[in-house]
Amino acid sequence: MSETNGNLIQIQSGNLNVDQAVRDRYSGAAQEREAALCCPVNYDQQYLEKIPEEIIERDYGCGDPSKHVSAGETVLDLGSGGGKICYIAAQIVGKAGRVIGVDCNLEMLGLARKYQAEMSEKLGYDVVSFRRGKIEDLKLDLDLLEERLKSKPVSSSSDWLETQELIESLREDHPLVAENSVDVVVSNCVLNLVSKEKRRQLFAEIFRVLKPGGRAVISDITSDTDVPLELQNDATLWSGCISGAFREDEFLQVFEEAGFYGCEILERQTEPWMTVQGIEFRSMTVCAYKPETGSGQDRSHTVIYKGPWKEVVDDNGNRLIRGQRKSVSENTFNRYAKAPYQGNIIPVDTNDSQNETSTTNCCDSKGSCC
Repeated sequence: MSETNGNLIQIQSGNLNVDQAVRDRYSGAAQEREAALCCPVNYDQQYLEKIPEEIIERDYGCGDPSKHVSAGETVLDLGSGGGKICYIAAQIVGKAGRVIGVDCNLEMLGLARKYQAEMSEKLGYDVVSFRRGKIEDLKLDLDLLEERLKSKPVSSSSDWLETQELIESLREDHPLVAENSVDVVVSNCVLNLVSKEKRRQLFAEIFRVLKPGGRAVISDITSDTDVPLELQNDATLWSGCISGAFREDEFLQVFEEAGFYGCEILERQTEPWMTVQGIEFRSMTVCAYKPETGSGQDRSHTVIYKGPWKEVVDDNGNRLIRGQRKSVSENTFNRYAKAPYQGNIIPVDTNDSQNETSTTNCCDSKGSCC
């Protein structure tokens, strides 16, 4: 037995079917609120006023990634559940934006879709769509697959082989979410529900659907140390966002390994949300960027790192020493001009005569420069 916030939880043994454990628990949570599935989050009240109370009551999360969405963007919410984050994001992106929610739980999707017409009327525009699929397989549209299977159900091994061919065809010809189509991917306490065997594919899919220069803003539960196997085999703890928690440093590392750069912690809960067997679990929100397509130019530029650290190393291995000039590539120079680096780097760019002229013109007769 393990003590967690005064409650005793039976530790199960054996191999856990993560998908089934999550599906069963969230199907019930879509119909009746389960307080243990979420930790307190302060959302902007102005956005909640338009959202039906049933959605708010059945919402489960640990952060608010929608705070980092901007007007006009295309947003993808992984594990969108009852649609709360999607409907908040819709108010932020406006009628020029677009919001896509992906979930594989029929009960949760039913709740989210139930209020689509009502929310469109309240907002004065319709920019939200909900799609059925697994967040680690954003190519397969499960609604479309089910529609095809109704006309030709599987009743033999030959049918099964044809179904596998159909699935691959749907992935390639009718992907649930197209490649390079999303400005920002958000998720609220869902990635930890995916089994560890499928996480490499999960982050590869996030990378695939983002536009070059796009970003992922993910709120999730993390642990201060590795979660032991006995806890990982507990269905209640896994579906409750505990057993599958990312270790804090691992949470950023998986983005880096998937090809992202500029990974940073935006928010970290000070006090642990829950402690199980001495392991602290808390909410963290992180952001990571997909690299932009290279310009193909070999031209170098000069920059100066402002500080305050004595030196830093970027994701490409460039070592920047405070106050010293550093020659970098065209692509790196352009990257430094944008989030999350902007404001920390002074562009000198000695190869740009126009920039040198403007710098010279910024100096007065006494030699003082702005």
